[in-house]
Amino acid sequence: MIKKRAELLRDDENGKIAGVCAGIADYFGWEIWLVRIITISAAFLGAGGLVFVLYIAAWVVLEKKSLAQPPTAGAGNSIYNGKSVELKTRVWQRGESPKQALQHLNHQFNSMELTLRDMERHVTSSHFQLNREFNNL
Repeated sequence: MIKKRAELLRDDENGKIAGVCAGIADYFGWEIWLVRIITISAAFLGAGGLVFVLYIAAWVVLEKKSLAQPPTAGAGNSIYNGKSVELKTRVWQRGESPKQALQHLNHQFNSMELTLRDMERHVTSSHFQLNREFNNL
């Protein structure tokens, strides 16, 4: 199965200057601080002019993420209480540790289990049977 890669967009919500580093981090699934350190290191280690020109070009060319698409849960992600939960598979990637993701899933399943128990309790009660008989009259 071929995994569709997301578009390269500027992440203006998580960015410091123009969101270029945040957009690159989002595209590759890395931590934002790692991309910023690589960019600053490249600028100080001799590629300063090239990094500056590429950053300005990306600022002008790339579209803002907030204007291009609403946030959705992709592969490896899930929605938890209205926010996306990403699983961190490598140290430098953004997301939650597997332990935290498992705790979130456990909480979700426990909540669904309690809801299901309440529904079963209601359906098997004598009040439900009585109300059903009255409604059928």
